[in-house]
Amino acid sequence: MTNNFNDINVCPATLQEGFFTYSPKAIQEVFNGVKISHILPFPSPSIEGDEQKNFIEKRKRISISGVQEKYSVKIVDGKIELTEKGGEYILKPIPSDILIASQVPANEHVTMQIAAQIFKLNVAKCAIIFFSTGEPAYITKRFDIKTDGKRCLKEDFASLAQLSTQNAGNNYKYEYSYAKMAELIDAYFPATIPAKEAFFKLIVFNYLFSNGDAHLKNFSRIDCEGNGDGQLSPAYDLLNTNIHTGDGFMALENGLYEEDYKHPSFAKLGYYAFDDFVTFGEKIGLMKIRVERIIDSFLQHSQAVEAIVKRCFLIEEIKKQYLKDYQNRLTMLTNHYLKV
Repeated sequence: MTNNFNDINVCPATLQEGFFTYSPKAIQEVFNGVKISHILPFPSPSIEGDEQKNFIEKRKRISISGVQEKYSVKIVDGKIELTEKGGEYILKPIPSDILIASQVPANEHVTMQIAAQIFKLNVAKCAIIFFSTGEPAYITKRFDIKTDGKRCLKEDFASLAQLSTQNAGNNYKYEYSYAKMAELIDAYFPATIPAKEAFFKLIVFNYLFSNGDAHLKNFSRIDCEGNGDGQLSPAYDLLNTNIHTGDGFMALENGLYEEDYKHPSFAKLGYYAFDDFVTFGEKIGLMKIRVERIIDSFLQHSQAVEAIVKRCFLIEEIKKQYLKDYQNRLTMLTNHYLKV
């Protein structure tokens, strides 16, 4: 598999083999039943000219958090178009100022597919799509827009924690712990145990797949009915950041919880392992037997992970790195410090 849209032999959304464009399942789930081409009707914003100016002008009017360039798009007459209002999707081209930037769209896409297809996590619907000039991009369906076009109430955990650059400095979204994030679930979610289980699964998944950017703004509470019955939103921005930045074990500076490095397991092994996550799960109010079952579920399916990575749009060298990182973390997560 390459990043060339002329060489496609899997669905650019589901990664199912035997397709040269989006499969019927992808068309239904990602594009609401509208038959969409996997090739955009406009060139990449990196190409100088009128289209680049159009991208820049549109981006000025879009309020989507994050440092990566993101564009709001919608479907008009069966085609994807840039839009200032009423965007149904977010389009993320290859970013700038990051190592191996060309692989970021495929990295995020395959990680999201692994989360959804193999580990059955609730994630935003997404696909790979190509500019007419050949460059790949990541496209994701907005989950905060209802069928009638109205917006759901969506607040990220930085907002719930009332943190911003103004009151906590530029590093505010990283200066926290996952245990304190669970306290926000206690404070703002009516059904805390289901939300905490979903949250816990995401923490384990992010560790297993080397996502070192799972910060406060990459978790959200969503309320589409407006009645206060908020839930954890579908997961988004999942990718192996180690490939691009060499991140540490956890995105948050205080890790799973403050002074978690003093846990006997971490103190002996020097990394987070099975027992660290069991203790974390208990600290946030989950039953030990349930926590252990969740972790065990992540220790399976290695063959399925390898198969989907081999079909994805990463180049071969990065596929090997992706799987190496996964296998390393899988070994770490499997260890029980009393058995080492």
